Amino acid sequence: MLASSFRCCHCHKPFLSDTRTIRTSTSRPPGHHAVFSSSKISTSTASSTAQRSKQKRAVVIMPGLGNAKNDYKALAELLTKEGLTTEIASVNRIDWLRNAAGVVDINYWKGTLNPQPTVNWYLKRIDDAVNSVKTQTDGAPVTLLAHSAGGWLSRVYLLSKGTTGIDRLVTIGSPHSPPPQEAKVMDQTRGILTYVEQNCPGRFHSNIEYVTVAGKYMQGAGLRDKGATIPQKIVGAGYQQVCGNARVWGDGIIPIKAAHLEGELPPF
Repeated sequence: MLASSFRCCHCHKPFLSDTRTIRTSTSRPPGHHAVFSSSKISTSTASSTAQRSKQKRAVVIMPGLGNAKNDYKALAELLTKEGLTTEIASVNRIDWLRNAAGVVDINYWKGTLNPQPTVNWYLKRIDDAVNSVKTQTDGAPVTLLAHSAGGWLSRVYLLSKGTTGIDRLVTIGSPHSPPPQEAKVMDQTRGILTYVEQNCPGRFHSNIEYVTVAGKYMQGAGLRDKGATIPQKIVGAGYQQVCGNARVWGDGIIPIKAAHLEGELPPF
């Protein structure tokens, strides 16, 4: 259902393809249902206090690079129908230009950029949304649901702001690791992913359940590979920049091998 409803703004294809790999961490708080639970909660006409008491979980959606809050409106509506209090971090497309502030830092050009202060604006949007759902639900556990760059930005948020009230991080098509040094390609985040990998690697927070979703849409190819299609070569060039290997499977932007975290169960 999500695969046919939500598209990535970069390539206009489903960001959850029909074939996907999902990994989850080894711990799950007892009695907690998954963010995409199929259980239904009927609409109630009771008082707002009674309604809040019925909320089992809150979800905060984090937009991906170049995306805006409105891109996730249908997803938010779907989750709300499932009985989940849902808030989308208030991000507009033009907001991403704020990241250009990092170019004045010498570390940007050296590939050793730290996330703060460059992405502080995004962290504040997450914080505002998290505080909002906590208030709406009287402190129900919160799931961070992150698309694309929202995944590693959520990891930065948990590291810098803490995990109070949050017990799950679900990422969809998010690059979680920088390219290996031997690949001799520049980390596209100019060092931020390297920082994240060094300071909060894998399943860093033991009290957080990590779930990663990766799309299997197209296998990339090298530019000189015979028999490969032009789209495969274009996609492969992108994969090369993300994980150092053009000939892997991915969702067309993010290779599968970069979209998962260590410390999780194998795909199911």
